[in-house]
Amino acid sequence: MATFSCALKKLIEDADLQIMYAPQNLDEIQVTSAEVNRPGLFLAGYYDYFDPNRLQTVGLAEMNYLSQFSTVQRREALEKLFMQRPPAVIVSRFRELEPFPEMMDFAKIYEVALLGADEATSTLMSNLISILNVELAPRVTRHGVLVEVYGEGILILGDSGIGKSETAIELVKRGHRLVADDAVELRKISSRGIVGTAPNNIRHFIEVRGIGIINVARVYGVGAVKMSQNVDLVVKMEEWDQNKNYQRTGLESEYYDILGVKVPSTTIPVMPGRNLAVILETAAINNRQKQMGYNSALELMKQLGLDQDQMH
Repeated sequence: MATFSCALKKLIEDADLQIMYAPQNLDEIQVTSAEVNRPGLFLAGYYDYFDPNRLQTVGLAEMNYLSQFSTVQRREALEKLFMQRPPAVIVSRFRELEPFPEMMDFAKIYEVALLGADEATSTLMSNLISILNVELAPRVTRHGVLVEVYGEGILILGDSGIGKSETAIELVKRGHRLVADDAVELRKISSRGIVGTAPNNIRHFIEVRGIGIINVARVYGVGAVKMSQNVDLVVKMEEWDQNKNYQRTGLESEYYDILGVKVPSTTIPVMPGRNLAVILETAAINNRQKQMGYNSALELMKQLGLDQDQMH
C-alpha cells in the first residue's frame, strides 16, 4: 500500500503553530509519520529506538530538565537532538517557556524547523496526531456518491446511470448535505473508522444527466455541502432483479469492506416508482437505531412469538 506525507506548511496552518525558524520552503519539508515524540529519554542520553521521522515536542518537563544542565551539557544534549534532523522541533507553551538560544543555533546549523505552540504538550500532541492520522491515512477512491443524511454518512455505489447523482440531488433538496459525487476519496483514520471526502478539483460539483454539471454550494447554498464525513452505511443500488431475494426483514447483517474496515451495507433495488431519497432517509434512521441497540425486526419477532429462523 502506498504511503503518504503531509507538508509541514499545511500542518503549521492546521495546528496554528508559530514559526521561529524555517530552514527552507515549508512545502518541501514532508512529515511521513503520524507519531509525535517527546524526546525526554533522548535528552537524558538514551538513544536507542529514536525515530528521526517523528515530530519532536519539547514541553515543561524537558525545558526544566535542560535548565538544570550547565551550558556545555545543554548544548551537547540539544545538538544531538537536532543532529537527527527531525521534520521539526516544537516548543509547547512557548510564550512562557522561552526557547534556549542553543535551540535556535542548532536549528540553523542542522536546518531543522523550530516551531512554537500555545497549547500544553499533551494537548498539542493530541492535536498533531489527530491531524496527521487524517493526512497520512491509507486511502482508496471509489466511484460513487457520499451524502450526509440525518448525521449518517451514506456511500452510494452502483453502475453508471443507475441514479446515484439524481438521488443525491433529491436528498440535498430535502435538507441533507452532499460530500462528494463521482469520485469519493476514502481514508482509514482508525481500525474502525472510514472518512470520505471529495478530490479538491471536483469538490461540491455534481453531474446530473440531461442538465450537466452544477455547483451544489452555489445553487443550494453552503449549507447543502460538507467537506468530509464518516462513512456509516454503504448503499448499493442495482436494477431490480425478479429472481433475486432482497432483504425483507432486516435481521441479516451485511457489510462492505473498505481498507479492512467492515461498514454496514444494504442493497437497494431500483425500479420506476420507488422514491429512493425517502428510502435512503429511512435507511439512515434505521442504521442509527441499530447502532443504538434497537432492531425493529427483532422487536416484531418477539411480539409474534417467533424465533429468528422462522422470520427468514
